[in-house]
Amino acid sequence: MTESAVLTAIASPRRQAILRLVWDAELSAGAIRRAMPDVTFGAVSQQLGMLVAAGLLDVRTERRHRFYRARLQTLGPLRAVLERMWSDALWHLKLAAELEHSRRGPRPRRRTMPRRRSAS
Repeated sequence: MTESAVLTAIASPRRQAILRLVWDAELSAGAIRRAMPDVTFGAVSQQLGMLVAAGLLDVRTERRHRFYRARLQTLGPLRAVLERMWSDALWHLKLAAELEHSRRGPRPRRRTMPRRRSAS
């Protein structure tokens, strides 16, 4: 597998999402599909096929089910780049969520005490 073929395979955001899902754990095709509710099973299956063809996923068949896991050794030096990119993306997402949470809702009004009028 050439580096350009690997880069082409991971260029798609959908394939990157699938790769992230199976990075540390083996998942069934159905579990991968459930993690991506906006995509049809056929589309997930097609993306899985492309990742398998690129040598980026191992497939294990058990009866009628297929289980997928990332082949990290195929990525070689790109593995560290992807892991750093994903952890940076998570950090940015966390920061954005914290900023949004701190800005949410109406600002509390300052309570002012009624002024006393001095007797003259």
